[in-house]
Amino acid sequence: MTLTPGTRIGPYQIIRLLGAGGTGNVFLAEDETLGRKAVLKALPPAFVADDDRRRRFEREARAVAALNHPNIVTIYGVEHAGDALLLAMEFVEGQPLSRAMPPDGLPVAPLLRIAIQLADAVGGAHRHGIVHRDLKPDNVMVTNDGRVKVLDFGLAKLVDRLPGPVTGETRGDTEMTAWGSRLEARGAVWIAARAGS
Repeated sequence: MTLTPGTRIGPYQIIRLLGAGGTGNVFLAEDETLGRKAVLKALPPAFVADDDRRRRFEREARAVAALNHPNIVTIYGVEHAGDALLLAMEFVEGQPLSRAMPPDGLPVAPLLRIAIQLADAVGGAHRHGIVHRDLKPDNVMVTNDGRVKVLDFGLAKLVDRLPGPVTGETRGDTEMTAWGSRLEARGAVWIAARAGS
């Protein structure tokens, strides 16, 4: 199914393409039932064609949707349209952390406000057994009123229990990225680097 402005999917009407990437195209849409803007993320066709990956995605989407945290984007649901599978979520007005940080870094006080909210969001997800796996400045929005919102749990993993702090052995989902890997840590490393610049 080709998704273009004006396409209707359930209660949503696509307004425009927001971005495209390896994990799917992202569209701004209007929820015509509730009268609010939303974001629709269309998963890549190869992903949708894999029954196991699709079922796992839907299970993990349900887990992320159950999170109720002020610093984590709200998931509205999963929409099916022909051969397309889309994740509907909250539209966050603001700018990504990659643009919110000035070239010469932030003073300590605003930097700490961002870092504390980001740590609280990640900790909240971990307490529910959800590991983001793609935490980076482009997946962290800073709203117009200064609130941090972690986006794009499209690569998230649902695990029974998080890894042990000493051995790093994973328990639960064996496909989870190794604990402490660059993929998990790079957002925090980037923030720390900016603070020191």
